Amino acid sequence: MKWVKSIAATTLAASLLATPGFAAHAAETTPTAKKDDFKLTILHSNDTHAHVEAAPQRATKVKELRAANPNSLLLDAGDVFSGTLYFNQFSGEVDMKLMNSMGYDAMVFGNHEFDLGSSPEGHAALAKFVKGADFPLLGANLDFSKDSLFDGLQSQTVTKDFEKGKIYNGIIKEVDGEKVGIFGLTTEETPSISSVANVQFANYIDSAKKTVAEFEKQGVNKIIALTHLGFDDSKDFDNDQLLASTVEGIDVIVGGHTHTKLDKPVKAETSFKDPTIIVQTGQYSENLGELDLTFNDNGAVVDYFGQLHALNDKEKPVAADPEAAKILAPYSEKITAVKQQSTGNTAVSTLDGKRGLWGVRAGETNLGNLITDGMLAGAKKIDPEVQFAFQNGGGIRASIDTGDITVGEVMTVMPFGNALGIVKLTGAEIYEIVEHSVKEFPKEFGGFLHFSGLQVEFDGKAPAGKRVKSIKLNGKELDKAAYYKAATNTFTAKGGDGYETLAKVYADGRVSEPGTIDYEMFIQHLDTLKKVDPKVEGRIIATIPFTDIAKGSETEGYVRDLYYRDLTKGTSATTYSPNANLTRAQAASFISRALHLEAKGQATFTDIANLNPATQKEITALAEAGIVQGVNGKFNPDAKVTRSQLALMFARAYDLQHDAKTGLKADFSDISKYDAETQNAIALMKDLKIVSGANGKFMPGNNATRAHMAKMLSNYIPYVKESK
Repeated sequence: MKWVKSIAATTLAASLLATPGFAAHAAETTPTAKKDDFKLTILHSNDTHAHVEAAPQRATKVKELRAANPNSLLLDAGDVFSGTLYFNQFSGEVDMKLMNSMGYDAMVFGNHEFDLGSSPEGHAALAKFVKGADFPLLGANLDFSKDSLFDGLQSQTVTKDFEKGKIYNGIIKEVDGEKVGIFGLTTEETPSISSVANVQFANYIDSAKKTVAEFEKQGVNKIIALTHLGFDDSKDFDNDQLLASTVEGIDVIVGGHTHTKLDKPVKAETSFKDPTIIVQTGQYSENLGELDLTFNDNGAVVDYFGQLHALNDKEKPVAADPEAAKILAPYSEKITAVKQQSTGNTAVSTLDGKRGLWGVRAGETNLGNLITDGMLAGAKKIDPEVQFAFQNGGGIRASIDTGDITVGEVMTVMPFGNALGIVKLTGAEIYEIVEHSVKEFPKEFGGFLHFSGLQVEFDGKAPAGKRVKSIKLNGKELDKAAYYKAATNTFTAKGGDGYETLAKVYADGRVSEPGTIDYEMFIQHLDTLKKVDPKVEGRIIATIPFTDIAKGSETEGYVRDLYYRDLTKGTSATTYSPNANLTRAQAASFISRALHLEAKGQATFTDIANLNPATQKEITALAEAGIVQGVNGKFNPDAKVTRSQLALMFARAYDLQHDAKTGLKADFSDISKYDAETQNAIALMKDLKIVSGANGKFMPGNNATRAHMAKMLSNYIPYVKESK
């Protein structure tokens, strides 16, 4: 669902979110619901990634919601492993103990549960986790039979007679006298993005159909798929929407893997008679999901309501559960000691490990550059012939704040302890590798590569496989017939993230494994620097088609951002017209697209009928939201927009989605004659670092250009809130 806000909608949302459990929710009520129908609440988490510091808050919310909804299940959709020092130090032990204390009913394996498969101990930590769990683990498309660590742990059946600490295809829970089936599916992509060792993966659709049929054979008509497939992950592998549309009989999909924050449940688009409801909470134990369901006698969902309960909201904090806090305390003491160990280095600026477009999985970042520089320096000490380095973005898990860089921060960034691999590649193979790196762009991809020594240019809107335009080694084009030596981590060198070219190179014996660990090389590299202040340098450039934008300019960066967010196409296929004055119609289109606003009614302005229908709708949507206004029924679409008017539009957009900021002052000498709303808007824009003036002036009456809009809109993007 696209984000649209109105006073009425806000009031309704507030009333629904105020009380846990079943509530009035007319928009989702189905008229076939009856008083004696079966009610069930599913509490759910996913992709917690060892962020156990929020587990005591989760435990509090679980107890609260269980008390309000006695007919409840607590489920986890995988990726409990990997992501923080708690995993590095304790390999899932603390997560398991906390989940036991909360009384989880079941969990599915995520891909990161298999991260330790290539270690000398193999999946020993995972087997220990399974054995210690006070709940069953689910994996209808998994086969552990070839790994002796799991001997006696897996029963590839669907059963009501399940045991804790064992693995099943599916289980049957009895809730208030009703049978509820729960089965698990893990993404088939796991062998290429983790270290599965001898664990085998079957097709998720075939496995789901067989399991649903087995449930129905045993008289179960209320079926939950607990999945680690992803809400909208690549169709080349699997995702929850494909599962829902292909396999009949699944009532609910409790999902994970894509870290998707579904503020409301999604009713899947299917051709089946009965609905399938999909939920997912986001990531890192930031939220606990609640899904309230009503089933009829035939096991069909006739009513549902879902919400996410924020666990780390500073304005509405959740108290820590004493029992969970007591379990966590001794582990936290040990982690605090590790975290506080200084590397002896100081970050001048934030080392950027964020997600999203232009983050570590979809763009160049200063942290990616720093890591690959360290990898290259470390590899050259071993083999001076190494010429460049590359690092997968999925292996960069966090940012590092300014100030003292601790060992704990470094290990949080690189929690997997990946070893160095030195690879011998042809120029042609490097082109294949880089094509694979950018194939998903601008969508995030864990295999997106960062480089030291290489400069890559690619067209992110060209067909996948035909995107790379140029690869230079220290400024010189690669020779496709020549051989080069590169450094990377052994996960990538062996073909992780689907790098088939690298898998073939590894099989060909062209990878050496010196054994140096990634975070050790990183710290050693920091010690060689006078100051830690890496920059984004243009090592990875997604090209734009506009010939009137100067390469390397500030404007180029802003326009590139809008272009790949599909917020601009330019004034023609090859021109952006940065110095052209911005019109009211253009401003409305830019902002409406950025906020994903949709018009509810028909256009009311009398002077926009000659505009194209899409622009008419964008203007109407912005007017309905109160961001723009007309005069005497006219919008004046061709009128020029001043800098102060543009600031007003953005401030009104901000106030729609955020609590208003008060008491802000902008020390511009030329805005005093403007009304209070305009002055406040300019102050807000400065506070948010969306605009800046020059020589103490804002120049509010100057006409805004398309370059001004590109800068303001690109800077505003991080403040846009959207629910799916």
